[in-house]
Amino acid sequence: MCLFEMRPLRTTPAHTTDQLGELVCSNSFKSDLPDTAPYLLKEELRRLGSLLLRIADEERIPAGHALAVDRDKFSRRLTREIRNLPRIEVRREEVRELPAGGITIVATGPLTSESLSESISGFAGSQNLYFYDAISPIVDAGTLDRSKLFAASRYGKGGEDYLNAFFSREEYARFYEALTGAESAPLRSFEKALYFEGCLPLEELARRGIDTLRFGPMKPVGLIDPRTGRRPYAAVQLRLENLMADCYNLVGFQNHLKFPEQKRVFRLIPGLENAEFLRFGQIHRNSYIHSPRLLHPTLQSRKRPELFFAGQLCGVEGYVESIATGLLAGINASRFAEGREPLAPPRSTACGSLVHFLSTEGKENFQPANISFGLLAEPSADLSRVRDRKERHRLQVQEALKNMDRWMDALG
Repeated sequence: MCLFEMRPLRTTPAHTTDQLGELVCSNSFKSDLPDTAPYLLKEELRRLGSLLLRIADEERIPAGHALAVDRDKFSRRLTREIRNLPRIEVRREEVRELPAGGITIVATGPLTSESLSESISGFAGSQNLYFYDAISPIVDAGTLDRSKLFAASRYGKGGEDYLNAFFSREEYARFYEALTGAESAPLRSFEKALYFEGCLPLEELARRGIDTLRFGPMKPVGLIDPRTGRRPYAAVQLRLENLMADCYNLVGFQNHLKFPEQKRVFRLIPGLENAEFLRFGQIHRNSYIHSPRLLHPTLQSRKRPELFFAGQLCGVEGYVESIATGLLAGINASRFAEGREPLAPPRSTACGSLVHFLSTEGKENFQPANISFGLLAEPSADLSRVRDRKERHRLQVQEALKNMDRWMDALG
């Protein structure tokens, strides 16, 4: 089996290393709080023996109830373990077009090279779809003013894993005015600014209204300002990037501002007046296919059953969702190679809900999605009678995991 990776022969606008599994956006795999949809998806992958989830669990760093990793250790560890797998040969070369035959998994990520993207578009019979995704800045921990920052997690969950910058009404108004007046980096002349709704640039979100940030990435709920004993007017959370605690990322501060503007605006955050930025926020184009027209629930192409699509390219959004489709495509490619029938997980599971979403025809305005309870199948009749939403979600998770275990037994 050959795994093709074009880096470092050819790099991308977002990657900085030649490591496999480099996390170019957040270092968070989202909530690991039981009875949430992200937890359910991760737990299903753990039961399926996901290599990436195992490494993420082993390289996790404090982040409240979220599963966050040291991104450098994660990618280095993944690269080393894959290189040590006897049945995988890693080839550092660019694949410029879809192979004409043979069992193939196309998981080229959001940053598919232009030549391969054109080949995929030709196969799909239409122009590839795309949206713009943005990444958050990272600051040097040694340049932060700790006297103005407070260690805490929302509602006290997970210990004091985040640094928090708290705003008064006046400080927030000054920050908001500077942000909405800041100059954005230009897109190329022929491209439209199509953003993924779940990862809007901070400045785009701010333009929806002065209080939008206070109900989004700067929400103060679950936090107490020790100076006043009350909830702050607004808050920015800084999450660890590594166990050395020498750098932090600004949670939810993905943006498309010019670099000097980022420095000017984000230094208005209390405690960041002299912050040095190790990485500024950036934007990059994510390609994806119109999966409902092209894929079966097994992630096989409707045109060529030996061709599988996975990862963000197939129309999911998020690290764990991409890992899930990659694992499922790998399982089914292996079954196909052995002459066995490829199988899709039950609709009631998180994995099954993702592939159902990707393969259900009739979606003209198809856009990528994260896992959520909204994607899962309707609860059974017994569960639908449970009025308390948290309790219903808890029971849905239990039911989904039982069905995933049964499916695993059926895989043989």
